[in-house]
Amino acid sequence: MRILITGGAGYVGSTLARLLLASDQQVRVLDHLAHGGESLLGIWCLPGFEFIRGDIRDRTSMQKALAGVDAVVHLAAIVGDPACARQPDLARAVNLDASMALIEASRQAGVGRFVFASTCSNYGKMKDANQFVDEESELRPISLYAETKVAVEKALLQNGRTEGWCATPLRFATVYGVSPRMRFDLTVNEFTMEMLTTKHLKVFGEQFWRPYVHVWDAARAIQLVLNSPAARIAGCVFNVGSTDQNFQKQQLVEMIQPHAPDAVVEYVHKEEDPRDYRVSFARIKNQLEYATTRTVLQGIEEVARLVQGGVIGNFVDGKYRN
Repeated sequence: MRILITGGAGYVGSTLARLLLASDQQVRVLDHLAHGGESLLGIWCLPGFEFIRGDIRDRTSMQKALAGVDAVVHLAAIVGDPACARQPDLARAVNLDASMALIEASRQAGVGRFVFASTCSNYGKMKDANQFVDEESELRPISLYAETKVAVEKALLQNGRTEGWCATPLRFATVYGVSPRMRFDLTVNEFTMEMLTTKHLKVFGEQFWRPYVHVWDAARAIQLVLNSPAARIAGCVFNVGSTDQNFQKQQLVEMIQPHAPDAVVEYVHKEEDPRDYRVSFARIKNQLEYATTRTVLQGIEEVARLVQGGVIGNFVDGKYRN
């Protein structure tokens, strides 16, 4: 297949591009390089790789990127609650309007498969803290970021099984781990880096739950969906992660502490948090035989090695954050 990855220079996209190229797929990346293009240097000269610099809001760039494409993996977005809250108009334009336009343009261009990167943030806050939410649970988005993802999911699922069109939204757990486009504003990565470098960490709402998935396993899930029979994935949403990788923030700190025993952790207790959810990943496991290969503990260890190895000089540089 020739696969278009929007946002292919990003945290997940740059990992996915390597994975697909290693399996002899043709990969075209569309990205406007808001955080630079260094993440693509390692694959720049590989056979089957193509890069288009452009913004998904630009119709000309979109049409050029879609030419001759068999599948689209739509990752380009203003990612995360804080980034969307800071620039709400931009978030709506990119995450909602441009995504809707890309869906329609993909259908018109004859694209057969469309994989959409959504988020477990769509679940918001669990009604029952003793239960797990799954793909059939009520969506309760409490941020602009999640609201845009829910809206695009809805549009995809309405026509996800039409002839010649296979659309699949993937709700990712909170991603962590080392990527060619590194980020230190994601919980596991941030906690590990802060405890090792500043020796101090302030944690808000240590008791609230989140699921986590390694960036490599996130990319593997996308690859699996691209390679799965359409009858098993068309018009079907999947949570991406592992049920045993749901953790409270305090549990993350406890896993990091052996690497940073002298770090001071300050807990700021909160009785309410708009996001508090434990997620079941049984559907993707049972329906697609998907299993993660890396744990949060292993992710902490690899981020710790990166920090301690001196590979990155300035951890607070804006390019490592969204």
